[in-house]
Amino acid sequence: MPVKSYKDKNGRTKYYAAFYYTDHAGARKKKKKEGFTRAAAAKQFEADFLEQLTGSCEMSFRNLCEIYLKDCKARLKPTTYRGKEYMFRDKIIPAFDRQPITRITPAMVRSWQNSIIQHPQGYTPTYQRTINNQMTAVFNYAVKYYGLKRNPVRISGTIGKKLSGRLDFWTLEEFNRFIREIPAADPAHMAFELLFYSGIREGELLALCVEDFAPVARTVSITKTFARQGGQDLILPPKTPKSKRIVPLPRAVCVHMEAYIRQLYASEENPRLFFMLNKSLLGRKLKAAAEAAGLVPIRVHDLRHSHASLLIELGFPPLVISERLGHEKIETTLQIYSHLYPNKAGEVAAKLDSLIK
Repeated sequence: MPVKSYKDKNGRTKYYAAFYYTDHAGARKKKKKEGFTRAAAAKQFEADFLEQLTGSCEMSFRNLCEIYLKDCKARLKPTTYRGKEYMFRDKIIPAFDRQPITRITPAMVRSWQNSIIQHPQGYTPTYQRTINNQMTAVFNYAVKYYGLKRNPVRISGTIGKKLSGRLDFWTLEEFNRFIREIPAADPAHMAFELLFYSGIREGELLALCVEDFAPVARTVSITKTFARQGGQDLILPPKTPKSKRIVPLPRAVCVHMEAYIRQLYASEENPRLFFMLNKSLLGRKLKAAAEAAGLVPIRVHDLRHSHASLLIELGFPPLVISERLGHEKIETTLQIYSHLYPNKAGEVAAKLDSLIK
């Protein structure tokens, strides 16, 4: 149908696109969208909508990405989707934009990869890998659902690194210096203590409710995670199925938690134990207390690494640490922390030597 103009409430000329289409169930429907400042934009909207609806290898890269994002939105957690959408809008879609996907070659992808490696903002190797993985995913989607013969990203190779090779953490002595700088009456004191001695994630901490804490069993149950998006507090499923776990706590931490809960619920009513905190506030408090203690500040998430490094120092095996941290696979634990395990080669040789008479 032709694009038509109209006057908005302020007397300005605007355009709208109105047309019929057949949906996935075979029903004939009408689509109308107003508010375009140019007739060409309205026509482009109609063309994009119909191309995304019918989908083929001749569709533009932009439209492929839009279809892929719609599919992801229905299947991902809101916070995960938001990060993916941002990366696509900012870094993926502009790479090839209106180029038909069949005409995107490995050489073109290679050139794009080089632009990511040499980006003026200086992306870290792990971030380069993440961006490249998203490009791979959208072409995999085209191969699987729209008959694209090959994924040009796979042919052009990968970029960046899966792991940064750098791990920031505090020792027990450093953490004790840090925590002394935060008043015991400050809820952040209890939050940081729990993070360091349990290894739970920041979102898992912020989602904790009083019923998640079992003082007799001396455990905390991780069944959900907290996020804030669009001004709304969201309680979401944990990161992975194995993130649902029961974490035993030291006796002293349990005593402190009981006192914290008694003090908190004497004057406040809220299902979450740390409702007065958020990720930004925790980050600021950690930085200020670290500097006051003469320490190099780390991220709040690095308290999780600090917990893992403490367990390694105490001699616990990777499987125990993996289950406590809620990693989906023990390989994840080994990839992140293997360099912290002491070299046992000499110890093995010495023990074998002691057996020889």
